[in-house]
Amino acid sequence: MNRLRRAAEKAEKELASLRGALRHAEGSDFPIETYDLIDAAVRQVLDFTDEEGARLQEKILHAGGLEPGRSRRG
Repeated sequence: MNRLRRAAEKAEKELASLRGALRHAEGSDFPIETYDLIDAAVRQVLDFTDEEGARLQEKILHAGGLEPGRSRRG
């Protein structure tokens, strides 16, 4: 899950860099809507990793006999 999250974070940064460079170079010809859709898709992957990571953590804790929140240290 962490590897997927890091890949999505990297994709988000690279997309922002690409957007900046091309938007400047292309001006009014830049396809803003397309880049907005891709930004949203990457954000969905990041949201998925957060939600799925939390779900799996809860499941692992429950299987180990612990309640969520009980594993955190001081």
